[in-house]
Amino acid sequence: NVLCWLETYYGSKWRFLEHKGPVFAPPYEPMPDKVKFFYDGKPMKLSAPAEEVATFFAKMLEHEYTTKDIFRKNFFKDWRKEMTPEEKSKITDLNKCDFSDMSAFFKAQSEARKQMSKEEKQKIKEENERILQEYGFCIMDNHKERIGNFRIEPPGLFRGRGDHPKMGMLKRRIRPQDIIINCSKDSKIPKAPPGTKWKEVRHDNKVTWLVSWTENIQGSIKYIMLNPSSRIKGEKDWQKYETARRLKKCVDRIRNQYREDWKSKEMRIRQRAVALYFIDKLALRAGNEKEEGETADTVGCCSLRVEHIKLYPKMDDQEYVVEFDFLGKDSIRYYNKIPVEKRVFKNLQLFLENKQPEDDLFDRLNTSILNKHLQELMDGLTAKVFRTYNASITLQQQLKQLTTGDDSVPAKILSYNRANRAVAILCNHQRAPPKTFEKSMQNLQTKIDDKQSQLSTARKQLKAAKADHKASHDEKSKKIEEQLMKLQMQATDREENKQIALGTSKLNYLDPRISVAWCKKYGIPIEKIYNKTQREKFAWAIDMAEKDYEF
Repeated sequence: NVLCWLETYYGSKWRFLEHKGPVFAPPYEPMPDKVKFFYDGKPMKLSAPAEEVATFFAKMLEHEYTTKDIFRKNFFKDWRKEMTPEEKSKITDLNKCDFSDMSAFFKAQSEARKQMSKEEKQKIKEENERILQEYGFCIMDNHKERIGNFRIEPPGLFRGRGDHPKMGMLKRRIRPQDIIINCSKDSKIPKAPPGTKWKEVRHDNKVTWLVSWTENIQGSIKYIMLNPSSRIKGEKDWQKYETARRLKKCVDRIRNQYREDWKSKEMRIRQRAVALYFIDKLALRAGNEKEEGETADTVGCCSLRVEHIKLYPKMDDQEYVVEFDFLGKDSIRYYNKIPVEKRVFKNLQLFLENKQPEDDLFDRLNTSILNKHLQELMDGLTAKVFRTYNASITLQQQLKQLTTGDDSVPAKILSYNRANRAVAILCNHQRAPPKTFEKSMQNLQTKIDDKQSQLSTARKQLKAAKADHKASHDEKSKKIEEQLMKLQMQATDREENKQIALGTSKLNYLDPRISVAWCKKYGIPIEKIYNKTQREKFAWAIDMAEKDYEF
């Protein structure tokens, strides 16, 4: 049944769309008079616009961002734009600004929220539920569909990933006049807040977004769309993984083709073939060209420069080693040393000849050329399809290698996470260790120590017990042993995962039918792998997958 509706609805346009529009961030509430901002040691009353932006910095005062020169420089520049002429003339040095009183106020507010009574928390919960019921659903073609994030992000300071050149800039408040509404002509058009009007109302049934606007930092378009559990999102997910499965059927032909192209007489074809080899073997993104200074200096495969690779004819008993070192998407560093085939190595030496470090490695290739070629190889083929295919195949292979039928449930889940981790490493899905990691591990170790002590006590009791009590004491020991093993598995898993982001690959690159089939085959509850939100997103896969599913 799932397959039927997926095939029926995929690629179709909606006929009717009705919704209530977005929920805007609440207006700014001025600071109490007792909370002071100090400049050069003296209290100073700020105008409302300047004070609001000052609070953004105060809320981040203990974060490392506020210590970075580029963050402070960008913040101060944008903050001064919100000041009155008098404020501008007085506030000329960020180092003389004291936000500590403001910061303490927000900390106290945070603590007060934690100490709220059950009744207060329930009241907030009920209000959020009311807003959800009013704004969190739409009607699309007679279906009530859940909307994703229907709340407009409040203003604040841009952080970015890595050393983003625009960190610290002011993310401006989004207002009704910035908003484009998309709905059907015959629907009740959402009402703008009193005294305002929308930028535009569209009736475009070829797109699936409900609301859009352009943010001011990078000029990118933001959207309110359907929840991942919606029918249309499920259709797109299903199609994405079906496209990757189609690649599986012709990937050998494509690989043979690009290997032949390594020997081409045309340099452009050789470069294209080597780039495709990296996209396939290393799951690199294709990369897009950017305007200089507009975003962080991030690159993908097609935009690699000479400075991003080093060649070693021999390294650590391996031949033809390529060392990669560059910033990829979201300024995540990609560093890898990988042995390659001899002809790839020789081609790279050729591509590097007479070039400077800042020159393009693939100077006769760009993403447009590569994407056009990929379309010729297979309908719908993109660099991302290779990532999806290689990620899913890697998970399937790793699960077969790592899972033992006789293992306990915690051991099997550890095997699953290790298989997922292999994919995350392939796709370079990294993260900084959580700030609470050390404390979390200490707490877990304390539990392990306590459980070991309990086990030791139980074993002593067993030894001293009479024969007729032996069985019950033995059962107690076994139970404690199982609990101890579960805690030890958690500790191992947490340690191995501290710098790897498993969620990105699990939600975006791994065919969920592989995971569901694995759960069914080994008797693992699906909630051990996917949380409630994820189960809603992959409802189609949970209904469809069999325990013998092969990607």
